[in-house]
Amino acid sequence: MTTPHKRAGGLNAFRIARNELRRLSTGTLPKLAMFALVLVPLLYASFYLYANYDPYGRLDKLPAAVFTEDAGAKDSNGAQRNVGREVTDELVKSGTFQWHEVSEKDARDGVRDDKYSFAIGIPHDFSKALLSSGNFEPQQATITLTTNDANNYLAGTIAKQVADQVRKTIAEKVGSEAADKFLVGFSTIYGKISEATDGATKLADGAAKLQTGQHQLADGASQLATGSTSLATGLGTLRSSTAQLPSQTQKLADGAGQVADGNQKVADASSLAASASSDLQGRLDSYRSQLNTQLHDAGLSDSQVNDILARLDQLRSPVNEANGKIQSANGDLQKLASGARQVSDGAHQLASASPQLASGIAQASDGANQLRDGAAKLNDGEKTAVTGTDQLADGSAKLRDGLAEGLKQIPNPDDPTRTATANTIADPVAVTSNGVASAGTYGAGLAPFFISLATWIGAFVLFLLIRPLSTRALTAGAAPLRVALGGWLSSAVLGLAQVIVLFAAVTWLVGIHVAHPLGAIGFACLVSLAFTSIVHALNALFGAVGKFLGLVLLVLQLVSAGGTFPWQTIPDALYPLHLVLPMGYAIDGFRHLLYSGASLQILGDVGVLLAYLVGGILLSTLAARKHRVWSVSALKPELSL
Repeated sequence: MTTPHKRAGGLNAFRIARNELRRLSTGTLPKLAMFALVLVPLLYASFYLYANYDPYGRLDKLPAAVFTEDAGAKDSNGAQRNVGREVTDELVKSGTFQWHEVSEKDARDGVRDDKYSFAIGIPHDFSKALLSSGNFEPQQATITLTTNDANNYLAGTIAKQVADQVRKTIAEKVGSEAADKFLVGFSTIYGKISEATDGATKLADGAAKLQTGQHQLADGASQLATGSTSLATGLGTLRSSTAQLPSQTQKLADGAGQVADGNQKVADASSLAASASSDLQGRLDSYRSQLNTQLHDAGLSDSQVNDILARLDQLRSPVNEANGKIQSANGDLQKLASGARQVSDGAHQLASASPQLASGIAQASDGANQLRDGAAKLNDGEKTAVTGTDQLADGSAKLRDGLAEGLKQIPNPDDPTRTATANTIADPVAVTSNGVASAGTYGAGLAPFFISLATWIGAFVLFLLIRPLSTRALTAGAAPLRVALGGWLSSAVLGLAQVIVLFAAVTWLVGIHVAHPLGAIGFACLVSLAFTSIVHALNALFGAVGKFLGLVLLVLQLVSAGGTFPWQTIPDALYPLHLVLPMGYAIDGFRHLLYSGASLQILGDVGVLLAYLVGGILLSTLAARKHRVWSVSALKPELSL
């Protein structure tokens, strides 16, 4: 016969787990019960995920009402518009919801009676208010949204988003049209400013030429003023100098007459002397001829005669010279007398004209003084004119440059650019989605939460049938660690079966894409092992109370794990629960493995779950050690589940 010690030595953890599983599989009903336990997470998670796989993709099944009472209005160009009709037609054609165009009363009654999930209405003055900005009579247009949370709260939330999108679309459309007109106005302004720039350029060029001419005119005026001053001074001097000219010229005329008379007398005397000298020469010539004859008659030879005549000519030579001088002087005296007479006549004419000349010089002096004064005024005026033309030239140049610079800053887009710019002004910000990881659908987004939740529920329901600690092993005196591991391994095997079946259904049947399948399955197995270890420890330590504590932990994790909304949005008092309890780490790991694949960030989640796994086994070992001592409460518990 073997002792209890020897019998306990044959009960290792695997045999304890196998015995427990064999106990559960003995008979048809236990097998069905164990099969049902394996399917519990599948039923919970897969059906929920299937039902909520892509609700946003089926919004076209959601009935919604739209009505319009818009009377239309004229835009700034005078064209008749009915924006309410346009919006209604676009909504009905969009197919985003199951739109029904009805009257306002039918829409309100339909939302109240759950015939329509919500209703969007366009009032009578919608177009008038919407187009009022173009007529500078701005009014805010409104659309009405009718919801009924008694029908469905989320339907009302979706309706508010739809109404906001409709409002945004209308604002973009009207804003685009207004911006387009605004840009067309800029093009018109550009054309007019361009024409003004051309005119200003011509004005600046003309002003520059005027400035050059004005400076030349000013220089001429300055020279005229200087010259006229000099002229006036000279004429004044000439006037004072010629004041005695009439009397002096008269004296000159009288003196010139006397000189002319005297010269005439001298000329007459000179003429007589010249005549006498000429007669003397004639006589001498006659005497010479007679002497020549007489000498020849006297019997002198020709040489003797020529010699005598030569000596006679030598003696006559002074007389000849004197006759030449007398004749020459007579001619000069005749000329002198004639010139003196002309001088006398001229002097008399000068004397006659000198009073008029003096009067003319006096008048010229007065005119020169007036010219000097006028030239001085002209010079002063030209200085002012030069300043004005300089300012005109500078101003016209600045106007030209300013218009040219302003023209560069005025937009003048072509039609495609204007249209694109108007659309951008109406909707200046676009959102470019650049997700690091994408769940794809609403159901896939909830999958990490419901897989984790289903795994916990699966671990919880296992211990409705599985005994946390083997009574046979305890009575046989097996080691507490072996008993704890044996009790946990049986639930761990069924838990692994649960998550494998669950993942197969979620991926193949529901169609949720998994970025890293092997890593996700491995992580799911770790989550199941950790959860079964925790629930096993609670049941081993506290018995029936442990089942209740498992439910309490489930509730605490539901509100703190951040499975739907980000965990940072939970109340501050629940932050410690999120950081301590394991489900938040399970959800985080599933999100990374389902959406983006394995990453180093999940090592922290793996570490926490391994710590819970080991901690649960240690607590179960402590419970096994405690249960080695039997008590009355253990044999007959007050509460049994």
